[in-house]
Amino acid sequence: MRNPFRSERLLYRAIKDTPEDAAFVHSVQDDPEAYALSNMALLRPETTKSSAEWKKHLDEERLIAVIICIAPLSNPAEKDPVPIGIVSLAKPCAGLEHHRNSSIAIDVIEAHRGKGYGSEAIRWMVDWGFRTAGLHRIGIQCFSYNPGAARLYERLGFVPEGRRREEVWFNGAWHDVLQFSVLEHEWKERQR
Repeated sequence: MRNPFRSERLLYRAIKDTPEDAAFVHSVQDDPEAYALSNMALLRPETTKSSAEWKKHLDEERLIAVIICIAPLSNPAEKDPVPIGIVSLAKPCAGLEHHRNSSIAIDVIEAHRGKGYGSEAIRWMVDWGFRTAGLHRIGIQCFSYNPGAARLYERLGFVPEGRRREEVWFNGAWHDVLQFSVLEHEWKERQR
């Protein structure tokens, strides 16, 4: 059996209760560009307390949340995987589990953006959601000031579903939230 927590270039591991993982979660949350591209909350310097609260949210309120790591190219015993981001799936709300819906959240640190790692991690997470978690629909969203993300999501097979107009105030202007989803049968069709 192949490692279910690995894709071509990446490994996906649990977020551990270690000082190193707490520091990594904080570094992701404290990256203002990543924060602005993935979060509707007011942009401000991240405190270690709020990062700890986010880590707790990932542990308790997500169906799965993993650290994205670059896999060692040689013998895995020779080098530790390099953490580059976090990807997660939302836990369905209580009483709504039978609908089998979820949504993805992803952050990749600046030094590793634009290298295809985000797309690889999203593909892995969608595959995990459908094959392992038995989901029917997986959503993802971005802001209208991030058109690159919208193009990426469509390239990965997500279908545009809607636009929540002028919901986000960022950088002195109103922006839309763009919503996308992929259904299990659509994902399976793309895998053929």
